[in-house]
Amino acid sequence: VQLVESGGGLVQPGGSLRLSCVASRNITTFSVLGWYRQAPGKQRELVARIIPRLGTTDYGDSVKGRFTVSRDNARNTIYLDMDKLTVEDTAVYSCNVIISDRSGFRPYWGQGTQGTVSS
Repeated sequence: VQLVESGGGLVQPGGSLRLSCVASRNITTFSVLGWYRQAPGKQRELVARIIPRLGTTDYGDSVKGRFTVSRDNARNTIYLDMDKLTVEDTAVYSCNVIISDRSGFRPYWGQGTQGTVSS
């Protein structure tokens, strides 16, 4: 499966961005759909994920209450709406899905999109 992200860019503190991740196949078959980010000099961290089978949505502690992950099955698209952005949110944001097949669970990653928060 291929994942293509878009929507990154430069925004001022307090602003908003919407990231999109379009998958090359039907996302209703995916076990997990979500977003990670990696800031310079830091480890990659979970931003948000949806686990459809459990009906749950998880967020990283630093983004709770500010970010919202969602999906549009008809468009095979996963969204990340980011509000009240701070400079600490500056990172490369990557779409991640986990798909179950005969071999088990396989992760797939998008190429990443840069989100920069700066005045």
